[in-house]
Amino acid sequence: MTLHGGSPSVVRSAVERGDPLPGTNGFAGQVDDYLVRDVLGRYPLFVDGSSWAFDPTELDEPSSFPAGHVRIETDVERWCELPDPPVADPEDGVAAVRSALERSFATVDTEGLAVAFSGGVDSALVAAALDVPLYVAGFPDSHDVEAARTGAELLDKDLRVVEVTHDDIERAVPEIVAATGRTNAMDVQIALALYLVGERVAADGFDRLAVGQGADELFGGYAKVAKAHEDPRTEADTVRGATREVIETLPDQLERDVLTLRAAGVEPVAPLLHDAVVEAALGLPGELLVEGDTRKVALREAAWRWLPEELATRDKKAVQYGSLVARELDRLARQAGFKRRMDDHVTKFVESLVK
Repeated sequence: MTLHGGSPSVVRSAVERGDPLPGTNGFAGQVDDYLVRDVLGRYPLFVDGSSWAFDPTELDEPSSFPAGHVRIETDVERWCELPDPPVADPEDGVAAVRSALERSFATVDTEGLAVAFSGGVDSALVAAALDVPLYVAGFPDSHDVEAARTGAELLDKDLRVVEVTHDDIERAVPEIVAATGRTNAMDVQIALALYLVGERVAADGFDRLAVGQGADELFGGYAKVAKAHEDPRTEADTVRGATREVIETLPDQLERDVLTLRAAGVEPVAPLLHDAVVEAALGLPGELLVEGDTRKVALREAAWRWLPEELATRDKKAVQYGSLVARELDRLARQAGFKRRMDDHVTKFVESLVK
């Protein structure tokens, strides 16, 4: 296969028009005589001189091909920018998000599909819209396992729990590093829960896994976005500006997640990153991203179409913390002699497991 994602005709037309959101879930690969990757980098693509691949392990010295760029012969240039649409009226903004979600969910083929479900609004939306089994990974006493159980009951859905152990972590870490090329603690912590869910899903006979990725970036889900006017982690001092900053981090994050899930044996499906959803999110005013202590305002209001109030308004922890994977990876590092007084002790532990 020379192209992942959209069809050659759709991608060709998008590049010719400079249209960053032509109605796909992203794309990457070769069309005619050029390489291309979509504006959000939803499919990984790697190059090494004149060679290229979807899997970095197939190249000697792979480097990520930049999102929103094309390569014709040896020249690499940007073919599109993330759009900056007019700010929508609040009522219209929520309606646009709801319509975009409906459009995205309607395109999802559920054959061979399961859902990674942590009980928060993002994965709950995906779970409610798609009639497939739900999976959660975490230590037995973790927040995510409990939230997923109560969420599945509210949705009247079948939930399968992947109870994580220390042995699972030590076995999976080298496999994640081999697939992604990353050893830093944060990337590995995030990837672990995804990998272990994907592994079980594949063992149960599914070949695709629907995820809630993208919602936090698109809809104002981060604390640093909510406090953009005072948080030094963002250059922008407005919620809309900070949201755009974190959206632009998606290519790097999605590369990690896609490679992790493929290594586990499943292909990811991300309905909340469909072009229609991205376009609707980009037009939201600040008050539909964050209002008071509530984040992802528009997404939650749109979610009433599918979810009961308890799930539409529910907050959740980041996967590495909600699953307790980060805590237990830290525990394993300290047990192995990598103490917290050492600089970046968890990363050093990860590197020791790879060696």
